[in-house]
Amino acid sequence: MSAATTTVDGPPVTERSPLLGWLAVVTVMMGIFSIVTTEILPIGLLTSIGSSFTISDGTAGLMMTTPGYLAAVSAPTLTVATARLDRRVMLCAFMALLAAANLLAAAAPAFWVMLLSRVLVGITIGGFWSIAAGLADRLVPPGSVTRATAVIFSSVPLGSVLGVPAGTLVGDLAGWRVSFVVMGVLTSAVLAATLAFVPSLPAERATRLNVLRGMFRGTNTRVGLLLTFLIVMAHFGAYTYVTPFLEQVTHVSSSMITVFLLTYGAAGIAGNFVGGSLVGRFPRATFGIAAGMIACATLLLPVLGRWDAGALALLVLWGIGYGTIPVCSQTWFAKSAPHAPEAASVLFTASFQATLSTGALVGGITVDNFSPSTVMVLGGIAAVLMTFTVWLHFAKRVPWPETA
Repeated sequence: MSAATTTVDGPPVTERSPLLGWLAVVTVMMGIFSIVTTEILPIGLLTSIGSSFTISDGTAGLMMTTPGYLAAVSAPTLTVATARLDRRVMLCAFMALLAAANLLAAAAPAFWVMLLSRVLVGITIGGFWSIAAGLADRLVPPGSVTRATAVIFSSVPLGSVLGVPAGTLVGDLAGWRVSFVVMGVLTSAVLAATLAFVPSLPAERATRLNVLRGMFRGTNTRVGLLLTFLIVMAHFGAYTYVTPFLEQVTHVSSSMITVFLLTYGAAGIAGNFVGGSLVGRFPRATFGIAAGMIACATLLLPVLGRWDAGALALLVLWGIGYGTIPVCSQTWFAKSAPHAPEAASVLFTASFQATLSTGALVGGITVDNFSPSTVMVLGGIAAVLMTFTVWLHFAKRVPWPETA
């Protein structure tokens, strides 16, 4: 045992029923699904919420910026501060906080109250995700860990394919506030399932600040941070404002926007599973190809996205590419720090969320001062830079620490 970790023995996985183990995995997956859906739900409702509070699309984009920055801070802070607490207790606490955030958003009388609810969302993201991302090996037997990890991470594209389009549809039919009420109810159900199915999970490793600082010494970790920054900036800088683009450039009706987002999300699920099957063997190539697909989609949207068929085809390409990104980024950090899995999850969460917020902020400034098409082009440029960076790293053939 290293000086940076402390082990606390809990009940072996094999003592629990396999069915209970998989119910716990699905519960964790639904927890992340609730978080992802709540975080990106404003993308589909951006113009509706903006009109309700009489604010611009760029200002409404602060709903995406706020939780990401809070998550980037809360991920390392909460993980270190609660290092010795039972992880099940923490999961329950974060689900309760997310339910409260959704209900507060639904009742928000002013935009500043909406932003306050998004602060609570950010705290939840940073804490829950950092813990949940590495739990598969504690819930199921060793032979099922890979499948369980894939199930947990499938919640990311599922949030796009089911959560955002469904929330947009509910918003169109009953108003955007009802969408947040539905999310509050769903999150409360996940809290109940966590209490019922997730076992006690005593802290196995007490993640300390020196562990997090030590990760920055690795070349692969630093490259992973750069790659995550570029591709998440590219994606969320553009995708946060895809609804204004479809409305103003493609001239899609509000009802058809739901169909377009649903198609994008379905492509994202395909990308998640294809990428998940390849990234373990070809992490650099998979990451680079996914970025190249996002670059092509965003750069071509201002040209081909003026027609429904062109926009839809490019959204499919975009969805497949982005569906691969979260598992690629998480795998990259995990390979860079195999000795500290929870610390790797913290670094992944913090870097991902901070960049998500920065992308949404830059995109908001751009869309208010220029146009949705300009946002797409800037996102494409960032994705091209990321692809070029992967190529340089691949050409140098820098080994992973465990194979060096």
